[in-house]
Amino acid sequence: MKKIKEFIWPVIGLGAVVVSVYLLWHLLKGLSFADVKASLAAIPPHRYALAVASTLVAYGALAWYDRIALLHLGVKGISWLFVSVCSFTTYALSHNIGASVFSGAVVRYRAYTSKGLSPAQVAVLVALCSFTFGLGTAFLGGLVLVLEPELLQRVASLLPPVLASPTTARLVGFGLLGFVALYVIGSILHFRPLHIRSFKIEYPRPNIMGRQLIAAPLELLGAAGIIYFALPEVGNPGFLVVLAVFLASFSVALVSNAPGGIGVFELVFITAMPDLPKTDVLAAVLIFRLFYLLLPFALAIGVVLLFERGRLADALRNKAKSPDTVPPPPVDGPGITPDLHDVKVRKAV
Repeated sequence: MKKIKEFIWPVIGLGAVVVSVYLLWHLLKGLSFADVKASLAAIPPHRYALAVASTLVAYGALAWYDRIALLHLGVKGISWLFVSVCSFTTYALSHNIGASVFSGAVVRYRAYTSKGLSPAQVAVLVALCSFTFGLGTAFLGGLVLVLEPELLQRVASLLPPVLASPTTARLVGFGLLGFVALYVIGSILHFRPLHIRSFKIEYPRPNIMGRQLIAAPLELLGAAGIIYFALPEVGNPGFLVVLAVFLASFSVALVSNAPGGIGVFELVFITAMPDLPKTDVLAAVLIFRLFYLLLPFALAIGVVLLFERGRLADALRNKAKSPDTVPPPPVDGPGITPDLHDVKVRKAV
């Protein structure tokens, strides 16, 4: 059963990619590469610069996730540079690979154990970073659904009618905000750990919780900003709409378990932007993939190779300094004086 479960999620992810690409092909049928290229060329340079700045904000906030988790663990002495590089590499790989054996958890384990953290501490760090992201998604998603519940109608074709209803959307929004409020109250009042099956949520100190509520929304705002600035100014539905569509698209892509959310993210986002030309929306999504996913992925591979090369070099140096063979004990012979302790042992025998 365990081996079967290991294959279930990859199969689900592959199936999500196949179905989404098929639906996306029908959605974009008739578009040409020249049209998309023209849309990319039409984006002004200053908006490209703003998209790059949004990317830096997003990855800076992701590095803050790790820093917050280290503060929660009481770990000090690890530089911001190391934490930032580790976080960048982790998310650049996990965003693109998805639920792979070579995941962000493995990268964090390799990096932080080299700084003295135990496997249990790394596990808590990974869990808290994941929860921080979920907390930010719940907070922003709840606000958007409460303030603009009709936004879900943009993806009504992909949802059951009851879920696309503004009333249902607002109720879901209040539920998400209620979850965040419970977490905040539990942290302030030091509630007992919350048990959900085998998962246990320990409420962090209020200063940690406050940082989570800033870092997570900041990361999501930065990521959504990449697409917002890549969309044309004429006909742009506004940042709130782009943020809502981004949260929905990104969440569905994560749940689908598709590597990098490929196909799934594009399908939901383009479907939810019917007022803009499809070529312009597709161009904005491609900019997002380039800045937030592909370029960081290429850099992350280089970082991993350099890190592992350094670890291997250290291991070889340590092996050279401490030879494996133990020198044989001295033997009696001409010109050799036996150790006094050795003589006593022999007499006793």
